[in-house]
Amino acid sequence: MVKGVSRQVIVVHSPDPKLFDQAIFILKEDAVGQGITEEALLKEAKQIIRGPVKKRKPYLYGPVWACGGALATGVAWLLTTIL
Repeated sequence: MVKGVSRQVIVVHSPDPKLFDQAIFILKEDAVGQGITEEALLKEAKQIIRGPVKKRKPYLYGPVWACGGALATGVAWLLTTIL
């Protein structure tokens, strides 16, 4: 048994209760004192539960730019050959 310890927590119920009923987030001691509202804390906790936001896949940028560069080079070569 722990005496004299007080922690603030956020309890969020799972949107899909197949595996988990709820998630419990233990707040840092100075989290509430920094002017963060309860709504912002709850929103952040729900966002964590939903998972990371899908981002564009960065490995597609290289091939796209390479193809664009090859196309521009081909057009420039074609124009210099014709003219």
